Amino acid sequence: MRIKVHPETPQRQAVHRAVEILRSGGVIVYPTDTVYGLGCDLRERKAVDRIYAIKRMERGKPLSIVCADLSHISEYAHIAKSDYRVLRQRLPGPYTFVLEASRQVPRLLTTNQKTIGIRIPDHPFPLALVRELGSPIITTSVTDPRFDVPAAEKELLNDPEDIERRYGKLIDCVFDAGVLSLEPSTVIALSDGVPTVLRKATGETSWVQAGPA
Repeated sequence: MRIKVHPETPQRQAVHRAVEILRSGGVIVYPTDTVYGLGCDLRERKAVDRIYAIKRMERGKPLSIVCADLSHISEYAHIAKSDYRVLRQRLPGPYTFVLEASRQVPRLLTTNQKTIGIRIPDHPFPLALVRELGSPIITTSVTDPRFDVPAAEKELLNDPEDIERRYGKLIDCVFDAGVLSLEPSTVIALSDGVPTVLRKATGETSWVQAGPA
């Protein structure tokens, strides 16, 4: 199933339908400010397991989450004052910030270092989903789902029609906001206001070398 979504003013009906699917333990594909995300409700263990299976990821490899705002992040991660200043300046935006996870994050989703990747995409659809759902949603990039392709070689998919065709019954719905970028978010580890780039992608990083303002 594929549902069209306006990229700037998403229809309330589409948001409601996505939340219904998420609350029932479903897995969806949804647009972000970078690539399409594969997601489910953070609280739905079976849905999280489905995402690990779809992505062919080993347990222990972390998945990131989408939060609605900085206050929401503070429920799921420990944020120092210096970290807060960096987050406030760069979010919403094309970044995944790796922070120390709080007890609200299921152990399944954290690394051995008890960290979690957190996004606030600059896109109205995922933010509307999280606000209405009342819980973060999982976010991991949509890649080629074929089982015979090694994980390291999987290509990103950015065309919702192609995603629907390739994923089929692996997911419950594709929310289609048109063809998106093929470059994911920049990943930055953040500790006491000191940012470290773990993956350079869409988000500009000259401010990292200069240090947080």
